[in-house]
Amino acid sequence: MAAMLPPGPPSSAGPPAADARLPAVPDPLDHPAVRRVLDAAARKGVTIEIRTFDESTHTAQEAASAVGAELGQIVKSLVFVADGDDGPEPVLALVAGTNRVDLARLAAVLGERDIRRATAREANELTGFTIGGIPPIGLDRPVRAVMDPDLGRFPVVWAAAGLPTAVFPVPPATLRTLANATVAPIAEVRGPASEAAPGA
Repeated sequence: MAAMLPPGPPSSAGPPAADARLPAVPDPLDHPAVRRVLDAAARKGVTIEIRTFDESTHTAQEAASAVGAELGQIVKSLVFVADGDDGPEPVLALVAGTNRVDLARLAAVLGERDIRRATAREANELTGFTIGGIPPIGLDRPVRAVMDPDLGRFPVVWAAAGLPTAVFPVPPATLRTLANATVAPIAEVRGPASEAAPGA
């Protein structure tokens, strides 16, 4: 028969804290990309409230679902390139989530002969942000911006705040001021029976 050991003294340590072994999660608002957006708005005297999410709002539809807004209220910040004498010049198109950019109309507004969509690498190199989180402000260099007038149909629109998981609400007139944007029709003209694809 096995010998029984006397019970040891009761432990005073208690159960381990639930988060004792979990790594610290950085605050998204402290991320350098988000700080650049906040600082750029502050330099123009505008305070913005950034909302962050656990999952990506990479597409306009994901962003609309995350904030409970209409697709048209989502600002797609799309980077285009005009090939200038000094190399590629970035152009930022701020487009309603329901619309697609018409390259010919964009080129006409900008007075450019040729304009094309930037590659993901070009967009990152020219703005300092990655696709899905490109904001309308705080870019690495001055960028010509053109804003879709359809965004003005809403009292508030939602723009990326530097990360695919961060957005901010802003009145369209304030967005125009922040981005120093020209408002001009740059979206494809849709027939009554057609619908815009959300991912463009």
